[in-house]
Amino acid sequence: MIESVHAPRTEVILIVDDEDMVLTSIDSFLSLETDYEVVTRTNPEQALTYVEENEVDLVISDYLMPQMDGITFLGKVRDLKPEVPRIILTGYSDKENAIKAINEVGLFQYVEKPWDNDNLHLIIRNGLEKQQLLRTLQEKVQQINSAYAELQGVQQEILKAFA
Repeated sequence: MIESVHAPRTEVILIVDDEDMVLTSIDSFLSLETDYEVVTRTNPEQALTYVEENEVDLVISDYLMPQMDGITFLGKVRDLKPEVPRIILTGYSDKENAIKAINEVGLFQYVEKPWDNDNLHLIIRNGLEKQQLLRTLQEKVQQINSAYAELQGVQQEILKAFA
């Protein structure tokens, strides 16, 4: 079996916040410190359209936005692409809502504003590693299923030959 070698793909981080300053701050930091492709949106509806039409590796969303709250937005992201890690960013240290969000939409992480850049970078990297591990696991399961199906076909041929 020949394994295909894929060139590493630049990971895409989507950040959604109604405050341009937050988007600029995180985008600038990630652009300086990482090779990630950072996509920003101030409107959650436009961000959902982006998620539908593009590969996205991780999504960060503000909790309170005028058009749609972050939990609702991230729930819709989960419906579109369940494997994508989702992080909520909030200025409110409301632990009850954080737990609710983690349970309701399967959040990967809850980050309070103001965030620490190094900590945010670590959280993003961990989320991306988790997704890559899941992707690798899915590929291995597909390879095993394919090999099993092939083995069953060989078994059937052997049984036909001796029947």
